[in-house]
Amino acid sequence: MTDLTVRIASIEMANPSMLASGILDETGESLLRMMTAGAGAVVTKSIGLAAHDGHRNPCIVEIPTGYVNAMGLPNPGMEEFAEELSSIMPSPAPVVASIYAASAEDFALIAARMENAGAAGIELNLSCPHASGYGMEVGIDPASVSRIVSAVKDAVKVPVMAKLTPNTADIVSIGKAVQDAGGDAVVAINTLKAMVISPEFARPVLSNRYGGLSGPAIKPVGVRAVYDLYKSLDIPIVGVGGIENWRDAAEYIMAGATCFQVGSAVGRVGPEVFKDITAGLELFMDSYGYPDVESMRGVAHE
Repeated sequence: MTDLTVRIASIEMANPSMLASGILDETGESLLRMMTAGAGAVVTKSIGLAAHDGHRNPCIVEIPTGYVNAMGLPNPGMEEFAEELSSIMPSPAPVVASIYAASAEDFALIAARMENAGAAGIELNLSCPHASGYGMEVGIDPASVSRIVSAVKDAVKVPVMAKLTPNTADIVSIGKAVQDAGGDAVVAINTLKAMVISPEFARPVLSNRYGGLSGPAIKPVGVRAVYDLYKSLDIPIVGVGGIENWRDAAEYIMAGATCFQVGSAVGRVGPEVFKDITAGLELFMDSYGYPDVESMRGVAHE
């Protein structure tokens, strides 16, 4: 019988699918809904020190191949969200808290609060392309990434993973910085910096002008990033970007991912996408003789 269970450090998942940060993950109720829908783990909305409104509307545009969004990291702040997280503990599936900050010290402070609230792991948002002073702006410098990962590892006992930006000339050097600083995994990739212009109004559609492209359009970029990282890293890789069906998931795993995250497809397909992907993946693995996910991981390199 095919075994879909996977593990990243102490985070054990019944299947390799995870809800990606940024969609239906702002409340305890929505997180539980994604678990019921079949997600092996869920990642929260990125949480900062204090409440933040994000960018004004319009902040998301649907395009034929995905979304371009500039939400601007809206969130209720760590104290209010910690209460929300605590309300669903113990949870049926692991909850990974996505966090962002402008300094290593603040990252460590938020991470400790999320661990205290019951988070099974921490995801460092080092890759948001549309929030000034955060995300990609700190995540493209290996030295900054190293300081942040080290500080958070010193502050918590749960696994720490860093979400990497594709908006860099050398994603592998960033991945190595995470590994060398003691990080437990990397998540690749976040959205690509993008823009949509309205011909009728002759101006950018998003209030922030620039946004992040997600959905099927970015899948080949994500697969390539995972493939490159796998060749150089010893820590697990979580693949994300454009996954909507079992074939997409299989590509990421064969490129080297231990597990994968699904985000835009929750909106484009619906929450049932988790069960559809894992069911299809199980049938494929059974048909092609892969007894477990680990046996399939990285086979495209052979």
